[in-house]
Amino acid sequence: MARSLARPSLGDVLVSQGLVPKHTIEETLRRLGGAAVTLGQVLLGEGLLSEDQLARALAAQHGLPYDPLTSFQVDPRYYETISVKLMQRFPFIPIAERDGVLTIAVSDPHNLLGLDELEILIGKSLELIVSSKSAILAALDRSAGSSQALRELEAEYRSVLVKEDERGDQILTIDHAAEDQSPAVKLLDSILLSAMQRRASDIHIEAADRSTSVKFRVDGILVQAMEPLDIRLHAPLVSRLKVIAELDIAERRVPQDGSFRMRLDRKVVDFRVSILPSVFGESVVIRILDRESITAGVSALRLDRLGFNQEDLKRFRRAITRPYGMILVTGPTGSGKTTTLYAAISEMNTLEDKLITIEDPVEYQFAGVVQIPVNEKKGLTFARGLRSILRHDPDKIMVGEIRDSETAQIAIQSALTGHLVLTTVHANNVFDVIGRFASMGIDAYNFLAALNCVLAQRLVRILCPACRTPVRVEQAVIEESGLDYAQYKDTVFYEGKGCPQCLGTGFRGRKCITEFLDLTDEIKEMILAERPLSEIRYRAVTEGMITLRQSALKKVLNGETSLREINRVTFSEEG
Repeated sequence: MARSLARPSLGDVLVSQGLVPKHTIEETLRRLGGAAVTLGQVLLGEGLLSEDQLARALAAQHGLPYDPLTSFQVDPRYYETISVKLMQRFPFIPIAERDGVLTIAVSDPHNLLGLDELEILIGKSLELIVSSKSAILAALDRSAGSSQALRELEAEYRSVLVKEDERGDQILTIDHAAEDQSPAVKLLDSILLSAMQRRASDIHIEAADRSTSVKFRVDGILVQAMEPLDIRLHAPLVSRLKVIAELDIAERRVPQDGSFRMRLDRKVVDFRVSILPSVFGESVVIRILDRESITAGVSALRLDRLGFNQEDLKRFRRAITRPYGMILVTGPTGSGKTTTLYAAISEMNTLEDKLITIEDPVEYQFAGVVQIPVNEKKGLTFARGLRSILRHDPDKIMVGEIRDSETAQIAIQSALTGHLVLTTVHANNVFDVIGRFASMGIDAYNFLAALNCVLAQRLVRILCPACRTPVRVEQAVIEESGLDYAQYKDTVFYEGKGCPQCLGTGFRGRKCITEFLDLTDEIKEMILAERPLSEIRYRAVTEGMITLRQSALKKVLNGETSLREINRVTFSEEG
């Protein structure tokens, strides 16, 4: 592998390409004490360069070709001679081979020692092209190598199921079934590992006429996880799942719910399983609760990081500092309600107050907060747990969800007797909440007396910062979005093209959009007087309420998301 030693410095290349001003390079090098080898990583970390720009500059510095690896897939024959773990560790991918010389894509051509070691391990002369680290790893994920990597991992990832005995203590039992060669065991382990690699929140396994499809829910959207499987694998796969979730293997005609806990690479992960009978076979959804990764982010969990607009953030923070009353967060399943409540708790969690939560299940764990998991099998329901909490001298209470009138009654009484109660309920917007409680048979006067505010929320996907591009939106799309074309025709909207960093989706991560209703005396009187909903809504908006649609539109105009995405999540009539 020929390497030229007479080459320009990375700083000179960046200046000549107009990517970073000379004074910034000099100031950064001064801070580094002349250690130019880390210059690129420092500029990358400070947001002065993108990964793509750094890769192009390194290619120019070393006189090597650059390749963005868009949609590139590794030839499967290379996996027979080169370990995927070696590719991921370096990282690199093989591109082509000619006359005994292997061309590989690397992100760091500076690393001469590493390249020499690689040459020895592979046993071939190497030629280099440069790409970004994330593009290389994304190409590996896209290729058959991801399943090859999972096969290699299986030796280390012996599935250790974590069960609970009578006293609730954890007993580790090595599941011997994982040690045999059963395809169903290996397949299920591979699916679980792959889902966690791709940050999936749910796994869907669905039977069709002649095949079984496996899908992952990533950032709220279902994506195909792998090629459809043979239908003959469906029954053994579901049976394996039933064994570890302690469900009835023989029963295939009624829905079943269960859960299991698995230790994967020193990490304990909870899985909740829901099985429904369908025409072609049982349909399965597995919810992934990775407590440790969640808990790691809890210390940084604050309301201002969730995507609130400034007005709603200010009002909601004021509401959670009140000494008593009820704070309701509402929205459909998976709209981030629990995360919002936890962010509120992390801001309220002071030594002066006793905080108690009752949840199903406990998803985040907090120091200094008493957290009670609901256990329906043992008779610990929300209502029963809430009664006991009130005898435990709390100041602030969080109830995971109000599902029935008994829980609602106790929560309202708690709010009226000097406690601050935070809870969630399923409803589409802030006004539907009133009808939801009325349908439970709750007296409107007491409910409104206890209620301080209602926060409705949804999650919208945020455009990938690496491939976000300005676009001109067609007139039809603007008008379908309920906007005046004449007013918005010159507005620059953004969309994501799709790149390796976002796995081609154009989106990366989600933030919430909110609708906050402060229950003022005037609003309460209008509700009690059974005024028309349109009139109450008009009054709330004149008092400063920002609707879900307006909140979503602000994110579009700020370039955070796209018009199509907010149309998927909210109605244009709401604006």
